[in-house]
Order: sequence, then structure tokens, then C-alpha cells
Amino acid sequence: MRDHSVSRGVALRAFGVLSREGVAQPSPGQRWRVVRSGAQVDQRPLDQRIADIITTEGLEVGQAFPSAPALAERFGVSRPTVTKALDRLETAGVLTGGGQGRVRTVRAVPARKERS
Repeated sequence: MRDHSVSRGVALRAFGVLSREGVAQPSPGQRWRVVRSGAQVDQRPLDQRIADIITTEGLEVGQAFPSAPALAERFGVSRPTVTKALDRLETAGVLTGGGQGRVRTVRAVPARKERS
């Protein structure tokens, strides 16, 4: 909005038009996302996408997990958004608690749910 000197209302109306045309879509935690033709977009919550890192990268129990800033850059979201997702994974028992200056580690490999 600052870059183009428009109000929030004008920006929201513009995204509404783009949404009706199928070019943009609302996204939880990211406000709006541009939809590229032919691109497959992962619609799962961020904590599930982060948990998939354990299985896709072959991390085992006790290994260090990527930091919040690295995950924020990887998924294109803010660091506080990643921190909330990591907190949910800690609550679920998948990761150990991090904290300032401490490295999060894998506590358990998440069970993968089959999707239809």
C-alpha cells in the first residue's frame, strides 16, 4: 500500500477483483497469495508443512531442527508465524522446546495421515 500510495480499502478491493478472476486467493496467515497458472499450492496449515520436513529430510529423533528464521525464509512467512507453528508442534510432542539461544530438536517422528 505504501509502495503504490493507495489506501487499505483500495488494495482490498483490488484483491477482491483478482480473486474473482482467479489470479489471487486469500491465505491464512499470509493475507493474499498470487495463484500462478498450473502451479500446485499446498493448502495445509503451516505446522503440518513444517512437520513434513522431518520425514522428507530424514531427520531422526535427537537431531537439530531448522531455526525459525530459516523456516520463515523457506516458507515465505513472518518469523512470528513460524514460531506459533513451532509452538503447536512442541505441544503435540513432535519437537523439543527451543527458547532464546537454544536449538530445537526432533522429539518424535510425526505420524503421517493418509489423504484421499
